[in-house]
Amino acid sequence: MLTNDDGFDAPGLRTLTEVAEELAEEVWIVAPNHDQSGTSHSLSLHSPLRISQKEERKYSVSGTPGDCVAIAVRHLMASGRPDLILSGINRGANLGIETVFSGTVGAAMAGLLLGIPAIALSQAFSDRSAVRWDTARALAPKVIKQFAKGDWSQGSILNINFPDVPVSEVGPVELTTQGTGLMEDIDVVSGIDPRSLEYHWLRLRRAAREDAPGSETSAIARGRVSVTPLQFERTNQTVLASLQAAATASSTKDHKAKKTENSHAKPQRRKEKTNFEQE
Repeated sequence: MLTNDDGFDAPGLRTLTEVAEELAEEVWIVAPNHDQSGTSHSLSLHSPLRISQKEERKYSVSGTPGDCVAIAVRHLMASGRPDLILSGINRGANLGIETVFSGTVGAAMAGLLLGIPAIALSQAFSDRSAVRWDTARALAPKVIKQFAKGDWSQGSILNINFPDVPVSEVGPVELTTQGTGLMEDIDVVSGIDPRSLEYHWLRLRRAAREDAPGSETSAIARGRVSVTPLQFERTNQTVLASLQAAATASSTKDHKAKKTENSHAKPQRRKEKTNFEQE
């Protein structure tokens, strides 16, 4: 089952369709009816969803990538769940922090929630008008076949990025960590529309920078295909340990203070009268 966040008519989805039809006997497409980039894992809980059938096993949905996965698995394909969900191929790499905001990755995470192996795929570019779809087209079949079956699907998805280089220059597949990526801020661009009404447009700010060795950003910068397992669990274990240590120290300090306070506030025992003092 295929989906994406760039919309039903996106070139990346057409490329992924060619790849999937080469690998599978039956391919379903359930994708947003328009661009849903940046919608992350979101689900439409406060408005109805509309489904439009384009062709046999091809549908567009008036919702997010996560909505599309839910609609496909729980409604359109209820009689036969998909063996694998492929999300993409995204126009632009999904690296580091940006994976948290990505609808491409979000769709794959929805598949994980529903217990179906899922892979997010993205093609890096330096020129938006000249995306190297041929690189992803040539490499995706082999990479998908390599990782389609495996224990990774029990608790994670795979986030795969193809580098912005010709196919002949692509290095080997590299298993990577998420890392930090290129996203560094969010800008608000404001203006006045033709009806003299104010509008505001959000824009992600990215900057080239070195990432940790072994990260997906590092791999892509060196012309390699990155494969990163991602999961829902996002606890910062280092900070958690620090907070627990601080809480333990504070509790111990309070206990000692309480004990000291009690030792200074012991009540005087009342002296009992002797027989000679009694009336």
